[in-house]
Amino acid sequence: MWRQLIRLSNERGSSLQSQLRRALVTAILDGHIPHNRPLPSSRELARQLGVARNTVVHAYQHLMDEGYLIAEERRGYFVNGDLVNSRTSRAPKPVDSSESHPDWDSRIKTRPSEQRNLALALRNWKDYEYPFTAGQTDPALFPINEWRECCRQSLAVQAISDWMPDSVDNDDPLLLEQIQNRVLPPRGLWVTTDQILVTMGAQNALYLLARLLVNSADKVGFEDPGYPDARNILELRDCQIEPLPVDEDGLVVDDRINECRVVYCTPSHQSPTTATMSLERREELLKRAAEHDILIIEDDYESELNFVGTPTPALKSLDGNDRVIYVGSLSKTLAPGLRLGYMVGPKALIDEARALRRLMLRHPPSNNQNAVAHFLALGHHDSLVHRLAHSYRQRWEAMDLALKEHLPESSRAPAFGGSAFWVRLPAGVDANEVERIAGEEGILVVSGDSYFLNPSPENAYLRLGYSSIPSEKINAGIEKLATLIKRLAS
Repeated sequence: MWRQLIRLSNERGSSLQSQLRRALVTAILDGHIPHNRPLPSSRELARQLGVARNTVVHAYQHLMDEGYLIAEERRGYFVNGDLVNSRTSRAPKPVDSSESHPDWDSRIKTRPSEQRNLALALRNWKDYEYPFTAGQTDPALFPINEWRECCRQSLAVQAISDWMPDSVDNDDPLLLEQIQNRVLPPRGLWVTTDQILVTMGAQNALYLLARLLVNSADKVGFEDPGYPDARNILELRDCQIEPLPVDEDGLVVDDRINECRVVYCTPSHQSPTTATMSLERREELLKRAAEHDILIIEDDYESELNFVGTPTPALKSLDGNDRVIYVGSLSKTLAPGLRLGYMVGPKALIDEARALRRLMLRHPPSNNQNAVAHFLALGHHDSLVHRLAHSYRQRWEAMDLALKEHLPESSRAPAFGGSAFWVRLPAGVDANEVERIAGEEGILVVSGDSYFLNPSPENAYLRLGYSSIPSEKINAGIEKLATLIKRLAS
């Protein structure tokens, strides 16, 4: 019986004791262990499972502390019936009703699932032999020991008592201080903490800004091609999106901008083309913004991953009129799964964004904020960015060489680094078809169609990321992809 209920393995990534505790809890809560029947002695269960007796002793003791087991003198360990009986033993019987079910097709007023977006295959990028995806990080580069150190600090008794309460709409003071003094100055920004709001990634910041600044009658300037999720967020506001072209110097600044109420842009490392907006265009954009009463949302995408050229200060660093709202994120350097970003703007806007964030999610998890704050304060983030730059440069060079060899003249290397290449396909080759067939052959690529407001066969691109694929796999993956593309072009 016990071998059937409890299956332990040294290859599961967790300790035998942890596996044993989990298995026993599952068996108890699922009702597989009778209340009136004692569990085996620690010695007997250890013998049956082939583990050390102390493994079982510690597991039993932990489950007693948690209230799952009780010990009876000279009888052994028993399931705590009071705890188990407090749970609903079976699903309640539905209330009989002759009424029809809701017509969900008519009740759902907004359908984000129908918007054009990036491939769902990105969710399972680890399953591909050649994952040329951006926005994910190679787990081998994650600083596990440093992160554990910061988590331990956030789990100190005093730290827990500080972050455990509902903070309502406040952010972790140490994190605000670190963003203010450590993260923003290299981007040319010196602000007070009441001009900073912590968000659930940059995307959360963009959603807040779209809700606060954009109405259905507004015209919003948007890079074309540009970041799909930002476009989809704006489309939910039912505003008029004005496509703004992008070339090798970034966003083209011309009269099309003059009629916009808001302009969204990624000047440091344009998504997806990787172009960097020139200083002349930045100055012209700010000049027009002042003349025509335009607000600018600056998504400072991948600005940290600069390992080729001289860092370009943020657009907001040139802004003397409080017209630029700055959005940044730690996702591309620390870990996408932490979902921590930040917004910088005038206090009046940040106050309203904070109030709106409270209605949505109150505040990002305080324990994560505190752990990230320690990660920044101890210098781990600066060190990580330095290591990422070294590793990404190797991958950047390997990708550049592979593309020049197997798909010559299809792309140019990104201006200062980043994590992806923008690759033009031969005439007549459909990007979505390449994405589909490549996926079937173990190559994850992203069609460029999702980045354009109005995709067309003349604008057939792939976005090839290199942040999640080891350098030694890049050439073989690009060679295999090139063979597939040439087959489709013939």
